[in-house]
Amino acid sequence: MRLLFVGDVMGRSGRAAIAAEMPRLRRELRADAVVVNGENAAGGFGITEAICAEILDAGADAVTLGNHAWDQREALVFIERQPRLIRPLNFPKGAPGRGANLIELANGQRLLVINAMGRVFMDALDDPFAAIEREVEMCGLGAAADAILVDLHAEATSEKQAMGHFLDGRVSLVVGTHTHIPTADHQILPGGTGYQTDAGMTGDFDSVIGVDKEEPIRRFLTKLPGSRYEPAAGPATLCGVLVETDDRTGLARRIGPLRVGGRLAPTMPDF
Repeated sequence: MRLLFVGDVMGRSGRAAIAAEMPRLRRELRADAVVVNGENAAGGFGITEAICAEILDAGADAVTLGNHAWDQREALVFIERQPRLIRPLNFPKGAPGRGANLIELANGQRLLVINAMGRVFMDALDDPFAAIEREVEMCGLGAAADAILVDLHAEATSEKQAMGHFLDGRVSLVVGTHTHIPTADHQILPGGTGYQTDAGMTGDFDSVIGVDKEEPIRRFLTKLPGSRYEPAAGPATLCGVLVETDDRTGLARRIGPLRVGGRLAPTMPDF
């Protein structure tokens, strides 16, 4: 199976890149499944039902979220009727929606998508390690699922790396989101799990992590509140990672980063 994961979609610029590039990329990369993090898709803060539909219509099989999951209040309602929108698994009991879903793909294979949030420098949530452990035990790789993708939405690189090693040999891919900067550490861990600390964002990199740069610079200089953060509106770089798994084991055989358009140097997986 070939799995394409696309990093945090940031505002209108990121959505334009998804609409323009993702159908082509899915075709050219021969991706069997595409998962997109959409938690910043609506003006940088959350996601709406219409925007979720846009991303799915562009070719995504699932959309993951993060700490901005409920910034658009309508998400609290429509997530219940959209099983391909997946919020962090370790939200408190009673949160709407689901933190994992087993998705049947067009080729008949089954992909388990898990979304969780880290706790270091983030909101105090339930333990993501224990929460993911339970899901993997219930829906194991090679048994119920042909592949398992984990999106860990977290601030600390150490927490993301620890999760990768914790799940090594039991899932197909552990990929980090949230910090919006693509890391250069794509690798296959010793047990066969693909890993990248952060996939990066799909947004304008002439910015401060996707935000129009003047306001965050002003706040750093003055330490005073000001106007609302707005997404940068220039051309977006679509960032992501492609993993090819072994159909027999569900573990990674090859992994490569993806960057298309915008300001960053382009790169395509070489397989």
